[in-house]
Amino acid sequence: MQAEGLEVLPRRTVTHRGVTLAELDVPGVLRRSPELALLDELAHTNAPGLEHAQRWRDVEQMLASGIDVISTVNVQHLESLNDVVLEITGVRVRETIPDRLLTEADEVVVVDVVPQALIERLRSGRVYPSDRVEAALNGFFKVEHLAALRELTLRRAAETVETGRRRDAPPGNAEPGAKDVGEHLLAWVPDVAQAGDVLVRRAARSATRLGAPLTVLVTRPVRPPSDGEQQRIDALSRLCSVLRVELAVRESDDPLATLVATARALDVTYLLLLPLRRRRFQASVVERVLKALPDVDLRLVRGA
Repeated sequence: MQAEGLEVLPRRTVTHRGVTLAELDVPGVLRRSPELALLDELAHTNAPGLEHAQRWRDVEQMLASGIDVISTVNVQHLESLNDVVLEITGVRVRETIPDRLLTEADEVVVVDVVPQALIERLRSGRVYPSDRVEAALNGFFKVEHLAALRELTLRRAAETVETGRRRDAPPGNAEPGAKDVGEHLLAWVPDVAQAGDVLVRRAARSATRLGAPLTVLVTRPVRPPSDGEQQRIDALSRLCSVLRVELAVRESDDPLATLVATARALDVTYLLLLPLRRRRFQASVVERVLKALPDVDLRLVRGA
């Protein structure tokens, strides 16, 4: 092993519901204050009661303390790909990390393992205990799933490299006061009962590929929200916070007019929305949007 001979910091034990768990000793790492820490499973969920709910937040604290970190993560744990992974595997992954952890990293290394090699690792007991291997091979780790996830990994890695290239590129030579002609994406959620999370994740991936800012607009009736509506708005707010995209919630009796006004105010170039549930209004809405915003590209995103 390449890490052989390195100092290993003892893990701390935590008791939760009568079960003793071994977890990363974050205070111990901070006291030790190494130049570099190697941590596995960036998307790991910590035991309740620790400093942070997830390991990626532990890593952020270490980075803020001046400790460099090398960690590992699987592609299915990226927040913006959560719906794509569900489509591929039929499994909703609950442990996710913000995509920005990849785009802000100094270096991303893809460990490209062909499906058959990973299956051999599973069968040899190097990934899961032997009593879990067959269930894994017949579920999430089917060959066709692994092949699709591998392709997704390579594509996402290429996008991360391109985002880093744009980020590190020297400033242009634009004249002072010149208008920014970059892209700006707007995702419109006219009904929070629809799959707004699917739209936000899809829009976030598009924004990453374009290297452009994204605003999520939620329009709702001018009245106090029901408990269910508020819960869905709060969930969208948390998702936008994780993905670091702006969320705007607007009360309006004319949501389409609010959409147009917001798009114009932000100089939006790209509008994404879910197909409306009331299909007979779909063509009318699209036609009105295209007429009011002739310079904006419109994309209908298939919902869940």
